[in-house]
Amino acid sequence: MNQLASIRIFAKVAECLNFAESAKQLGISNSVVTRSVAALEAHLGVRLFNRTTRRVSLTDTGQLYWQRCTDLLKQLDLMDECIASAAGKPTGSLRLATCSLYVNTDLPDVLSAYRIRQPGATFDVTVFEDMSEIAANDFDVCFHAERRLRDSTLVCWPLAQTRDVIVASPTYLKRYGTPRTPAELSSHAILLASDAPSRYWEFRDNHGTQRVVVRPILNVQSPLVVKQAVLAGLGIARLSHSVVQNELADGSLLALLNDAHLCGDERTVWLLHSGRPHMPIALRSFVDFVVAHYRLRLHERTEVPAAQVVSKQHRSGNSELRTVCRPTSWRHVP
Repeated sequence: MNQLASIRIFAKVAECLNFAESAKQLGISNSVVTRSVAALEAHLGVRLFNRTTRRVSLTDTGQLYWQRCTDLLKQLDLMDECIASAAGKPTGSLRLATCSLYVNTDLPDVLSAYRIRQPGATFDVTVFEDMSEIAANDFDVCFHAERRLRDSTLVCWPLAQTRDVIVASPTYLKRYGTPRTPAELSSHAILLASDAPSRYWEFRDNHGTQRVVVRPILNVQSPLVVKQAVLAGLGIARLSHSVVQNELADGSLLALLNDAHLCGDERTVWLLHSGRPHMPIALRSFVDFVVAHYRLRLHERTEVPAAQVVSKQHRSGNSELRTVCRPTSWRHVP
């Protein structure tokens, strides 16, 4: 019996109180978990779990043993971290939380690039639509896109910016006509993502600001669901350009009212992490890489001749995720 391996499996079962879930999280079969726990109990000569058809619970001895195992495993992880730090190599899995906008745009490329540099890196990713769904202790790094970042005790890095665009499918426009002015939106079917600023959209021109009340026929939390509804010809939506840039490029969606300036259209992608004084080397390595990745993009963009930039912006009327990362981070304090 590999006692250390059995202890790690036991600790996971004690945490989950579910053999099947423990096997899933460990990436091994249910039978391996069952045999390992049974072998550990036989080695110790005690029962660690009470098992019934309905539930699993720790015995009193199992509870005491779990506490000791937890301390042991923490010490082993610290030893690994110490050696990795001395060797300059990050270890361990990173827990990432990301909004759906970022996970469907930049995140895969960022993780792929990081894995080239650190082949041993692994990630546990949680996707959310609203940041209220997660707590700060649920992640090591969080990627979030907001028009204005709420007050936070986390360290906050601005990575990139994107702008909203009003879009519709050619099918919808052929059926119901194309709005030529912002005011005409009030007579169209509007599809609203719940992160939209309000039930009205504001536009600005030389004559001032115009507020257009929108009456959504669909209001859903996920902007990706809204995009699919727009593609199906259900209505007109306001979405981040980074979410629909491929559809705009291939013509399956069309940008509307490009001559009108949409107010509050810019949002920033943020990287958030705790400001604990002794940051694990794996976390520090990843944060430094992501920040450097976006700095490089900023540098590459500044080297593009101005004529090319103007031409590209003129064609689309919007920008992709534009890098805004700066060399230093700052902390938002409530």
